[in-house]
Amino acid sequence: MKRKLTAAIGIAGMIFSIAACGGGDGGSESEGPQTLTVWMMDGSTPDQWQKDLAAEFEAKTKAKVKFETQTWNGIQQKLTTALSEENPPDVFEIGNTQTPAYAKTGGLADLADLKSEIGADWTASLNKSAVYEGKQYAAPWFVVNRVVIYNKKVWADAGIKTTPKTRDEFYAALKKIGEKTDAEPIYLPGQNWYHFVGLVIGEGGELVKKDGDKYVSNLADPKVVAAAETYKKFQALSKAPKDKDEATPQQGEIFAKGNVGAFIGMGWEAATAIKANPAIEKEIGYFTIPGETAAKPEGTFLGGSNLAVAAGSKKQDLAKEFLKIALSDKYEGQLAKLNGVIPNKEALQANLKGNPAAEAGAPAVAGGDTTPLIPEWAAVENAPNPIKTYLTAVLNGKSPAEAAKQVEGEFNKRLAQQQ
Repeated sequence: MKRKLTAAIGIAGMIFSIAACGGGDGGSESEGPQTLTVWMMDGSTPDQWQKDLAAEFEAKTKAKVKFETQTWNGIQQKLTTALSEENPPDVFEIGNTQTPAYAKTGGLADLADLKSEIGADWTASLNKSAVYEGKQYAAPWFVVNRVVIYNKKVWADAGIKTTPKTRDEFYAALKKIGEKTDAEPIYLPGQNWYHFVGLVIGEGGELVKKDGDKYVSNLADPKVVAAAETYKKFQALSKAPKDKDEATPQQGEIFAKGNVGAFIGMGWEAATAIKANPAIEKEIGYFTIPGETAAKPEGTFLGGSNLAVAAGSKKQDLAKEFLKIALSDKYEGQLAKLNGVIPNKEALQANLKGNPAAEAGAPAVAGGDTTPLIPEWAAVENAPNPIKTYLTAVLNGKSPAEAAKQVEGEFNKRLAQQQ
């Protein structure tokens, strides 16, 4: 998935550009000094992290590591090609929702032994995306998720002294902002579909279901309907267009004007607001998206990255040694601290201290999830995304059942496309 990482807020933005195709240096593991080729996404790994890790890896294995920076744009085709060649990159970063597609094609090495050795306490919601058909084809690395970004002054003007802990309290606070101030309570465009995915996760729902040997739309399921109704209830408090997403226009820029109480977004979107209006920085606060009860935050979409080893790498053992170091508490903690991303173990979340956006996101991670982890899902997100169409239809007055019926033909057509 496409994410954005800025040093100011520290959330990740990784998109695949161009370093040379191919990658491994060839040769078997028995041939003398080795060089391990590692593809990392632009913005994922700070220079100091790479430098420290390379030094420790070399000291332990007497081998070199060559980092090659990539961008997300065009990565799927580039990586698919590289994995089919004789010398693929040995270790590489992949988006968590992309992992099943690569696993299905046989491009990823089985990492069951690595999981047994170092992964006993990996957060289950993160590790889920690294498993395909019961086998461990990658290792969870980090995720980021959405939080409530709010304007402290607007909330104070409405007489609200504490942040809400439940969905009902959140709604009541937003209504109060609408009644007591001239501000728009929440900026929630009709097609912020990743937030909708989070609501579906919170309801325990699924966007697809199995019908015989194929996947089909599950938008008519009562749990998905409940999520749509929640979305509609909150969106009614917003003046945002019902047929646009959070990037059209950038919701951070709308928030920057100072007359919006809150929006649902990634931590880096606060940096967008600050860039547009530096004076707003002192008014920005963050809190976890409240769920139905105070004990359980709202479901959130977990966007992030896994680390994998190419099935065709001639340096399997060396690659796994690299992963043992990269995924150690030391380097997971360092990455969390430097980039503000949520690490693969709950015990390491203390490294987020001092990063308010990441601290707000962390409590929701255990109950978070992704879009369906099936290779067939990729085509669903292509424009025009049928889930966005569904949401706009619901917000414009169609029942969730009618809206689901409207898009299910296109939804199912995409799910049936050959991968």
